[in-house]
Amino acid sequence: MEEIYTFAGNPLDRAAVRRTDTAWIRSLLDDARTRVLPLRDLKPPVRGGGMPALDWQPAGNWRGLIEAGATFVFLGLGEEGRALFAVDATGADVLPDWDAEAVDVRALAPQIAVGEAAILAEARSLIDWHARHGFCAQCGAPTRIDQAGWKRRCPECRAQHYPRADPVTIMLTVRGEYGLLGRNRRRAGARFSCLAGYMEPGETPEDAVRREVHEEAGITVGRVKYLAAQPWPFPSTLMMGFLAEGLSEEITVDPEEIAEARWFHRDEIRAMVARAATGPDDPNVVSIPPPLAIAHQICRRWSNRLDDI
Repeated sequence: MEEIYTFAGNPLDRAAVRRTDTAWIRSLLDDARTRVLPLRDLKPPVRGGGMPALDWQPAGNWRGLIEAGATFVFLGLGEEGRALFAVDATGADVLPDWDAEAVDVRALAPQIAVGEAAILAEARSLIDWHARHGFCAQCGAPTRIDQAGWKRRCPECRAQHYPRADPVTIMLTVRGEYGLLGRNRRRAGARFSCLAGYMEPGETPEDAVRREVHEEAGITVGRVKYLAAQPWPFPSTLMMGFLAEGLSEEITVDPEEIAEARWFHRDEIRAMVARAATGPDDPNVVSIPPPLAIAHQICRRWSNRLDDI
């Protein structure tokens, strides 16, 4: 059975074939059922209570900001065909109905429903992409939003630009009863995690796993087994999780990336998984990332013998 991790499992019908229909998109904004998720500095408003929830708001509340030129994106159709949009409210002088608390996405995502977290990841990634791509990469001219936020086009050279997720491989290399974890040199404390790295042009995911493990820890990798993937909207990557067979044992770290790498026994990793699932890190105790991160889930699956290479 497929496991769904935080930011995965988006339930929306993205209705991609209708994004070019400007009249249809406008009609959705006039529909009383339509809801908008405003993001300010990439943070959504949240309604409190016993269980936090995204504060989806009537489209009419945000019509003025949208018509003034704010970035807005069609996210898709939800239950009973209700249209959902996101709007960039960063820098707006007047924010209608912004009395809800704005919460950082990393802190919020584990507390809300899986589908809502996935929609939030979609919204955050797209709004951030537009903020970063206001100019044409081909000629430098200002670009314009098209296809309800799923494209930018250049009016000068006619280049078309589409949102992309950068592919990242993240892997636990295993050798018998031991798994390889590394500590990033840019992070204080004693947190270890799976090794990871961006795929390069001309690579398969398996090639990238072998290259990254050898570059970062000096370990030669044999077989590679895919486990699962996770969208990671910071800003927009696709984390592809793997187990890798370690063919060598001696570690030689890349000091530019890794402060330390170690082989941990399966029992040690299982204990770290349990600690990470119950509370925040003690900076003086060796730890792994919380359940939010796919690195945690890879370690959980291997250490509990749910998967092996």
